[in-house]
Amino acid sequence: MLLNLHVKNLALIEEAEVDFREGLNILTGETGAGKSIIIGSINIALGGKVSKDIIRHGEESALVELVFDTQAEPVKNFFDVNNLDWEDGQIIISRKIMNGKNIIKVNGETISASMLRELAAFLIDIHGQHDNESLLKPSRHLDMLDEYGGTEITRLKKEIGLKYREYRQTKEKADEFCTDEESRRREISFLEFEVNEIEEAQLKPGEDEELEEEYRKMANAEKITSGLGEVYHLMDSDAECVRDQIGRSVKIMGDLMSEDKRIETFYQALSDIESLCNDVTRDLADYMEDLTFREDEFEAVEKRLDFMNRLKLKYGKTIPDILNHKEEAEQKLEFYRNFDEEKAETEALLEKQKEELNKMCDVLTEKRHEAAAALQENIVKALRDLNFLEVRFDVEFKKNEGFSANGNDSIQFLISTNPGENLQPLSKVASGGELSRIMLGFKSILAGKDEVETLIFDEIDTGISGRTAQMVSEKLSEISRNHQVICITHLPQIASMADSHYLIEKTVTDGKTTTAIAELTEEKSVEELARMLGGAKITDAVLESAWEMKKMNIYSKKVNKAEKR
Repeated sequence: MLLNLHVKNLALIEEAEVDFREGLNILTGETGAGKSIIIGSINIALGGKVSKDIIRHGEESALVELVFDTQAEPVKNFFDVNNLDWEDGQIIISRKIMNGKNIIKVNGETISASMLRELAAFLIDIHGQHDNESLLKPSRHLDMLDEYGGTEITRLKKEIGLKYREYRQTKEKADEFCTDEESRRREISFLEFEVNEIEEAQLKPGEDEELEEEYRKMANAEKITSGLGEVYHLMDSDAECVRDQIGRSVKIMGDLMSEDKRIETFYQALSDIESLCNDVTRDLADYMEDLTFREDEFEAVEKRLDFMNRLKLKYGKTIPDILNHKEEAEQKLEFYRNFDEEKAETEALLEKQKEELNKMCDVLTEKRHEAAAALQENIVKALRDLNFLEVRFDVEFKKNEGFSANGNDSIQFLISTNPGENLQPLSKVASGGELSRIMLGFKSILAGKDEVETLIFDEIDTGISGRTAQMVSEKLSEISRNHQVICITHLPQIASMADSHYLIEKTVTDGKTTTAIAELTEEKSVEELARMLGGAKITDAVLESAWEMKKMNIYSKKVNKAEKR
């Protein structure tokens, strides 16, 4: 569960820290106090999108930090797979936000945003107002039914997904056979030409680079010969050449060494230079002798390079690319030469895979019908607990013509919330307040099958009041028996059910607006309930009503816990 939230320099929050508890955690406050910022900061810490102006005005960075405690197996597996530190089930997630940059850490190790979102899915489920709209999309209904169906449906979908990928690969191969005899013959002729042309070229990897080097040397032979000849002339052509002058210098130094031992150093250095000059002139003469070539050799190299460049224009930029093209062409030739046999085998395999998929999808459909029957019964019960007095619910199935990785079913939820009305799609029946309650009903059912320990509800009370609000509070309390629930609300009926109550307030100090959050004592919680009940003026009667509401819900929670035991 979520133990602690620490926020610094985020929007209106200068710095806030709050410890959350087990059970039902309720957040209240005046409109505009910043309740959504608190939930938004949790979402940001878990990899949510960040707006450009989220950093508090005048600050260079913002920080959000969450501390979780969990022993859930999916979380353990995530840490093992990603080689992250895991200590006694405690997880510290931090996200530092700077202009154009984010640093995300889990237990002190930097991770990517995508990894963080993957981890977050195992830790927390945040339900906002926009999530209600997903109920209006039939595409989401199948996911919800499968989630309710549990591990058996998950296993079947995984097997179907693997089989469907094999089927798609075979289908793509089968589509390649959709060609007439004349087109096939033309393709064979074209491929044979390409293969023969490349084979006859007898290309060798690296040959083009060697020839280009040889070509450059030949093309510039006159320039090279002239330059090297001039160097050779300076080095070794007459009495004034470098080698002879160094030789005379060595002789003079040799005669002088007997006069001064220090001259030996210079003598040795000049001797080395003389030796080096002799080596250079000898090697230079050999190289100039080898540099001569015949015109026909130059033309042969030029012709070979031109031929290779034409092949590169047709088949690839390098010799390895050309040879790879040849291999691919040979494979296509093999395919077309065995066309009829390959076609028959592929069509037989496709038909077999189609039959297997049909059988697997039929099993999945059967399991979905079983899950739908149980879901219908439980959702009706859950909605009656949420003050839908005359409610009917059904799951409408349709069989798709083709397959997908999810099988071949499409479904939509149908509902009737008033006596005498026919079942209709949710989008045609449910109002905003009804949609919130329907989603809460689903959450209460799915929560029993979900390993996620923390559920967050952001203003689940939209469009409800009175007796309905009381029933929603009881449903939230019911969910909180097995999950940690954090809920923002405007309704005293829901707030009075809190195990832990937090007040979010906005204050202005020295011209700066700041949002803060604090946990309330029981007395302060009742005062907040009175504010929610009575508005600006809190009378003794309103306070008394707030106490009665609090006591009533405390008693209700004790009775429910006793019944559960």
